Amino acid sequence: MDLIRRDTDYAFRLAAKLTAGYADPKALSAKLLAKETQVSYALTCKILQKLAHTGLVESVMGPKGGWKLAKKPETIEFRHLIEAIQGPIAVNRCLLGNFKCPLKKKCPARPKMAVLQTKIDDFLKELTLKEFVNKEPENE
Repeated sequence: MDLIRRDTDYAFRLAAKLTAGYADPKALSAKLLAKETQVSYALTCKILQKLAHTGLVESVMGPKGGWKLAKKPETIEFRHLIEAIQGPIAVNRCLLGNFKCPLKKKCPARPKMAVLQTKIDDFLKELTLKEFVNKEPENE
């Protein structure tokens, strides 16, 4: 089982391409994005709509229209991309807020799963889209 689904991986590609063109005020067409990321045009359009719905990208109308990031790449947390496509990120169901497990208080696995969930959450909050596409490690 993949933790990151195929369409989410495609969203990473599209977001990386939009990040590379962020400084250029020109929007990129869905056809160009599809071609350069090797994602089908139909799926590119579907993913861009999901990303637009969450405010990560925006469409520009007109003959020179297309798509661009709606926010600075350094302000987009990597988890936002995943959640826009897949929904909430959870190691297992028992860590979702609304799941009522009868073993919640005495489950031996839950505490370790909660630690893993925290580490994943922290990593995905700290990793920005800018850092994702940066090939050089950032100096801290």
